[in-house]
Amino acid sequence: MPLEDLLYPFLKSYTSAPQWVKSTLGSVYAMIPSRLKYGSAYARFYSEAVCTDEQTLRALIEQKLSDTLTRAIQTVPAYEEYRSLLATSTCPLELLHQIRPITKEMIKNQPDRFVSSSFAAHHRMPMFTGGSTAQPMRFYLQKHVTRPKESAYVDIWMKSLGVSQQDITLVLRGRTVPTAGKPNGRLWMYDPIRRQLILSCDHLEPEYMDGYTHPLRTWKPTFIHAFPSAVYALAKWLHDHPALDITNSVRAILLTSETIYDYQLAAIQAVFSCPIVPHYGHSERVLMAAGRSDDGRYLFWPQYGHVELLGPHNQPITQPGVIGEIVGTSFDNHVMPFIRYRTGDFAALSDRHHPKFPLYPVCERIEGRLQEFVVCHDHRLVSITTLGAAHFDLLVDVHEIQYEQHEPGKVVLNVVVTTPLSPATQRAIVRAVEQKTQGGCTLTVRTVPRIERTERGKHRMMIQHLDIRRYLGASIDPTILTHLKPSSC
Repeated sequence: MPLEDLLYPFLKSYTSAPQWVKSTLGSVYAMIPSRLKYGSAYARFYSEAVCTDEQTLRALIEQKLSDTLTRAIQTVPAYEEYRSLLATSTCPLELLHQIRPITKEMIKNQPDRFVSSSFAAHHRMPMFTGGSTAQPMRFYLQKHVTRPKESAYVDIWMKSLGVSQQDITLVLRGRTVPTAGKPNGRLWMYDPIRRQLILSCDHLEPEYMDGYTHPLRTWKPTFIHAFPSAVYALAKWLHDHPALDITNSVRAILLTSETIYDYQLAAIQAVFSCPIVPHYGHSERVLMAAGRSDDGRYLFWPQYGHVELLGPHNQPITQPGVIGEIVGTSFDNHVMPFIRYRTGDFAALSDRHHPKFPLYPVCERIEGRLQEFVVCHDHRLVSITTLGAAHFDLLVDVHEIQYEQHEPGKVVLNVVVTTPLSPATQRAIVRAVEQKTQGGCTLTVRTVPRIERTERGKHRMMIQHLDIRRYLGASIDPTILTHLKPSSC
């Protein structure tokens, strides 16, 4: 049995242990070879992930899709209605397109129907979706398979960016720091297993930032793996309190789990002179995409899972620049396969492939959750990425922002500031949003003392009180499409 799966139930105990315990146990565990920590599956997935021969890769993708669909239709109750198609569909893609997409709500309502009958309970690893969901979805990964696979792909990506076993990575992506909640408690911890300096995402206000300076100078991280909103807050503070010994040592910044906004990129790039690359994945391990040091777009590994973009009526989106919902079919998790799973995230295809990875689907950017759209008075949908582009140059003195909407055509912008915004600046922001929505929304600027993060430390850019699904049939605002351009990073 791989050590990773065997020890996974003790992860919380390890995380909450005193630093000297983590340093002692973690240093010993870090020396164990990957083949022992992850088992034989790790080497197999590593080999698949580095495959670049087009003919071999095409055959591998087709085999994985065929195997996933056949097993799911034969053993998972939710897909048994498609069993007659197995005898008539010779092409896996044709078979896939005859299956209706599924949603998180469908799985939450009848979770047992999506579990394979061919695996005993001890093959299942129970998990929960995270984020801001009020009622997390319970699902299963396949023990000794899913987590070794995830580790293999992440390790390959990090290696491609130049991260070595000697590098220390700064982590600002929701990991709990047990001492951070105590009076005068330490805001950081160090994990020697992955050589990570982990900072609390719950203390990103300016008054706490000085507590990060000592660990940053002590550990000297060369890479940052963070939520965009978290490293943005750090960059804003370092801009006002320059520390070249900290910023000059960083060779790349890896952004994950949140939509990346242009105003955040501008602030981060003004402080850190290094490549900024995105990563996309989710708890369900259905799809994985990442940027490269020479390309800031999202490249989806086709051998990890099958990705589609679908419109509001399940029509395929194949035209570059047109927004569609990211829909994924998982490979290798036969305990609970996800077939045409609506992720709730939105993206647009790029008009060009990466020259080294011609079979990898490429998206210019990922727009984030469906809730991150505002509804205009005429029921058009506008991404808040577009709204952020409208006025990010006016946010120099703003620590954090968050949109909120209760009715179509009216939006509130909550701001956290150290210096109050002048009436002229507020009027300029209001005008910019009205122009970007083509007169579809009026804006009210509201100063607030603090913007709460989710339990996992993420910043919610939009609090959408409307049922956004009611407006999916409305025409998409063309400013969204023009905003979907390659990132300068």
